[in-house]
Amino acid sequence: MTKRTAAKYKIDRRMGENIWGRPKSPVNRREYGPGQHGQRRKGKLSDFGLQLRAKQKLKGYYGDLTEKQFKRIYIEAARVKGDTGENLIGLLERRLDAVVYRAKFVPTIFAARQFVNHGHVKVNGQKVNIPSYRVKEGDVIEVRDRSKQMALVLEAAQLPERDVPEYIEADHSKMTATFVRTPGLGDVPYPVMMEPNLVIEYYAQN
Repeated sequence: MTKRTAAKYKIDRRMGENIWGRPKSPVNRREYGPGQHGQRRKGKLSDFGLQLRAKQKLKGYYGDLTEKQFKRIYIEAARVKGDTGENLIGLLERRLDAVVYRAKFVPTIFAARQFVNHGHVKVNGQKVNIPSYRVKEGDVIEVRDRSKQMALVLEAAQLPERDVPEYIEADHSKMTATFVRTPGLGDVPYPVMMEPNLVIEYYAQN
């Protein structure tokens, strides 16, 4: 169990938004930030503050990645041809834990990381236990036979709060998913607005 798992609701409170769209998020009950000063009126954020917040929100959404991991992905996105913001989203969505989460094999991105870590997932028939493993278009991701009846897996497939996006074809009767294509920002079903352009500005200036 990672420390990040215990902190998932703190991320929502810190951002003041229900970033995963979960019914149990504390933000649904109180929109102010955590701590004794959380209810004070929020000041207007500076440009730097807006950029930092956009970065923290995107980083938090994918399981509160470490700064080192996230910056490495940004550097790669900047090196590839095309729009850096779109590239950044595409690389984040190609992480194996993100695909497992999107395919509704598990209920949360934190559970997806743990699920992959514990060896419950195969890619193209081979066991992969690295959450940051990058899937390619056409890759088939499946839950291992011995893991298909886990309560976590059975519950996740029934979750009404989110759908499997179009760039993943999931078959819950077989617990398999095919990564059809790399998505752009407009394809990803974020419950809140993500602003990768501000993330790019943050790294460009800092």
